[in-house]
Amino acid sequence: MTTITRHRTRSRAERVLIATALAGSVLILVVPLLLIFATALREGLGAYFSNIFEPNTLHAIGLTVLASLVVVPINVVFGVCAAWLVTRFKFPGRQLLITVIEIPFSVSPIVAGVTYLFLYGGQGLLGPALQGAGIQLMFTVTAIFLVSLFVTAPFVARELIPLMQQQGSEDEEASLSLGANGWQMFWYVTLPNIRWALIYGAVLCNARVMGEFGAVSVVSGSIRGQTNTLPLQISLLFNDFNVTGAFAAASTLALIAVVTLVVKSALEARGWR
Repeated sequence: MTTITRHRTRSRAERVLIATALAGSVLILVVPLLLIFATALREGLGAYFSNIFEPNTLHAIGLTVLASLVVVPINVVFGVCAAWLVTRFKFPGRQLLITVIEIPFSVSPIVAGVTYLFLYGGQGLLGPALQGAGIQLMFTVTAIFLVSLFVTAPFVARELIPLMQQQGSEDEEASLSLGANGWQMFWYVTLPNIRWALIYGAVLCNARVMGEFGAVSVVSGSIRGQTNTLPLQISLLFNDFNVTGAFAAASTLALIAVVTLVVKSALEARGWR
């Protein structure tokens, strides 16, 4: 009788937890997402698409996608190299390197943007020398790439380091003993073992690049049609009291995020099959 009672209590607890999780997901995730699309479409499809295809918004979308295409591959390569170095080699300063990789998580994005401005701006530490060489970094697309690289640098490495430490290097050593070279070892042994953590880190990196506001707002200058990413464009449209346009742009950002998650899920499902 006691066993049956415990089973019923556990079943009720499971149902309560499931209901709580579903209710929380709906209130925190689904309702805001629906509100974005409802507000964006409240004036009809014609107004929605006219706001999306407005030149400045269209440019912001393209610049946001371009930043992702530039930053994510670089940080994937950096993350793999950093994780490989930290988990496969012992050297002085190893722990310091791990700490340095973590720095962007402990620094506010706005502080990071201001730091880049003080370094490379016209009145900054290196600004006069760059201007003398005819190079301008701040308030350009290059500045957006630089700060985006900084704030997203740890994402891939943080996913890979714990996994590679747990896996150890036995499989890689075995492949080398069987005659594989370094590239074959990485491609056929290391990469398959870390692929899901790598994909997850890349997805997180992509989401942060596309949604970054603080650091980009400092170094981009928010020049309409030139250095405005999609989050900055949403803010400008909202400040201009163009609520429908702001929500239309926000819905585009949400759609990009949803597509990214769908691609990730499809890759995972294919991998499991």
